[in-house]
Amino acid sequence: MNAEAAAGPGIRVPPPVFYLAALAIGIALEYLLWPIPVLEAPAKYVIASILIIVGVLIMPPVLMRFRRNATTFDVRKAVSSLITDGPYRFSRNPTYVSLTMLYLGIGILINNGWVLILVIPVVLLMDLWVIRREERHLEAKFGEQYLRYKGTVRRWL
Repeated sequence: MNAEAAAGPGIRVPPPVFYLAALAIGIALEYLLWPIPVLEAPAKYVIASILIIVGVLIMPPVLMRFRRNATTFDVRKAVSSLITDGPYRFSRNPTYVSLTMLYLGIGILINNGWVLILVIPVVLLMDLWVIRREERHLEAKFGEQYLRYKGTVRRWL
């Protein structure tokens, strides 16, 4: 096993921190600059509820698979097995899809356009600083098995 496979992906900041920071910045911009309203009730409640509920429902099957495969959920650590079933059949990153849906749902619920605008840099940061490092780690650890999986399942959706 090479050093990269053993050491882990080299991620220092847990992904939820990116989302929480963007949420805080969006809320601050709302109050410091000017509000950017998104939707009126009841539409905002319906759309926000759907996003939040789906985002929350994605997580239990993800966490079950990590537990069943006895591998870490902490992206800062090296994994011990490759998970390709359950939500991982549809997305290589269902946890980040879940976090993004929760983030967007909260932004709509609080009617904050800044939060919605900031999803773009959050997703870009996730892609560049988290997902690509994870993918390098998984390629180093699982080789051809991961490359086959990567070739059949999309990164996000």
